[in-house]
Amino acid sequence: MANTTELLSFYDRDFRLTHYAARLKGLYGGAVAHGAAVWEIYPSFLDARCRDEFLRVFQGGSPASIDLPRSSGEAPRSVYVFGTANGVGIIESRGQGERSAAEEQEHVVLLHQATHDVLTGLQNRRRFGERLQQALASVGGPKPKAALLQIDLDDFKAVNDTLGHGAGDTLLQLAAGRIRDTLQDGESAYRYAGDEFAVIQLGKEQPAEAERLAASLVSAFKDPFVINGIPVFVGSSVGIAFGPEHGTDGEQLMKAADIALYAAKTDGRGCARTFNRSMLLLLEQRENLRRSLRTALEREELYLEYQPLIRPPSSVIGFEALLRWRHPEIGIILPGVFIPIAEADGLMDDIGRWVLEQACRQALTWPSSLTVAVNLSPAQFLSGSLTDTVAQVIDAVGIRAERLELEITETVLLERTIDNLDTLNTLNVLGIRISLDDFGTYYSSLSYLKNFPFDTLKIDQYFIADLETDLKSQTIVRSIINLAHGLGISVTAEGVETLGQARWLIKENCDCLQGNFLGRPLAAEATSDFIRRPRPKGARAMEESDRAL
Repeated sequence: MANTTELLSFYDRDFRLTHYAARLKGLYGGAVAHGAAVWEIYPSFLDARCRDEFLRVFQGGSPASIDLPRSSGEAPRSVYVFGTANGVGIIESRGQGERSAAEEQEHVVLLHQATHDVLTGLQNRRRFGERLQQALASVGGPKPKAALLQIDLDDFKAVNDTLGHGAGDTLLQLAAGRIRDTLQDGESAYRYAGDEFAVIQLGKEQPAEAERLAASLVSAFKDPFVINGIPVFVGSSVGIAFGPEHGTDGEQLMKAADIALYAAKTDGRGCARTFNRSMLLLLEQRENLRRSLRTALEREELYLEYQPLIRPPSSVIGFEALLRWRHPEIGIILPGVFIPIAEADGLMDDIGRWVLEQACRQALTWPSSLTVAVNLSPAQFLSGSLTDTVAQVIDAVGIRAERLELEITETVLLERTIDNLDTLNTLNVLGIRISLDDFGTYYSSLSYLKNFPFDTLKIDQYFIADLETDLKSQTIVRSIINLAHGLGISVTAEGVETLGQARWLIKENCDCLQGNFLGRPLAAEATSDFIRRPRPKGARAMEESDRAL
């Protein structure tokens, strides 16, 4: 601003001057001061014609050149008004043919900066809003639809967090280049915000052309980006909406494309989805669940069931606490549906503490030799208050620490490794048992087993389901059991549903079995009856089968 020769000034949403060129100050003197109103510098904006045009731009319209009224003998004056992120900018021109070539070039540069993203060179958010409105105004009747494609980078945050913001900026520049390279005539790209981009497509046969472009955009991100010699894999998800079918103004169309983008993310990312009304219905249902979940705990709609843990052939050694939600209108909602919502909304600390306390109090009603296992969500584990919460609950309830087993999945170990190990070690010092749940379905890094002495590995039911017939599953399960025993770790098999699965696991010396064959999840009041039974039904079936053999 200090060096420009342009008569340039910027104003905020209150029409107050925020930045200005030194040349403007020299021309208008004391009128140019931080906080001055735009009409103090340009009284002509009080004139109805100039004011209306200025306000049109200020409210999101396209840039405009406005000829200012002049006195007799005064040289012609005009201003170019353009929108900015926080208000408007004004470039004043005086006289005809007054600009030198250098001044004209500077004028062009300033206009480009006002309408383009500095980092990527793509058109910016303000320009996007203008072009989207113009695109919608140009379609209708027999004319082809306008297509809006919203693009979001998958796993961008992980790159920013691990490689730094400099690498993140480089990635955004490379990503913009790949988007630009996919475009054809009638297609224009914009950086909308952060790692979000958009493409407006006009004059094409729809929906075929938008789907073609979306597929090209997804494919363009299949190959790795190389940043500082490091290959970085970042995919793209795309949401598609058409105007005027899905929206007659920019805001409506953007909402439709954003809902389609959310569907693409939910369906696994790295894909494209086109908006339809059912997506809106699903999103509304999700929002209703989100609102209901905030009061579910105080309304006593959450409850626990307990699934038995059996040491072969028939000993009940404890129960796993399973969280459920009985919605007053929908009915029973499983954790896979509502836990992600609770994590996203920051509710897991409160819900997790309630689950822990309820499970521990229930365990006090059982024989003192039985344990209770409680699942921890990643959000709960990474909150930083877990160890304090566990210690407080144990003290408040009065249960022995060794009767509590906390189950974590490998996903909680993928970030902040040192902090994670500190948390696990603190829990271990307290005497809490730690179980690594769903082993084999994520990264299964052996470094976890080397760096921390887990008490239990739980083999995921994915490997148990076809255990009787699939040699690969048998090899994997046998290897996990041998590995764990070699490290002094106990093994529990989840999802045991048949006598054949149970017999195979017992033969391979699996320490503990869990599944509907041995005992379905029970209400809290039914656990005592289950414990008092001579032998669980599944265990009796195994014993009878052994005698028959």
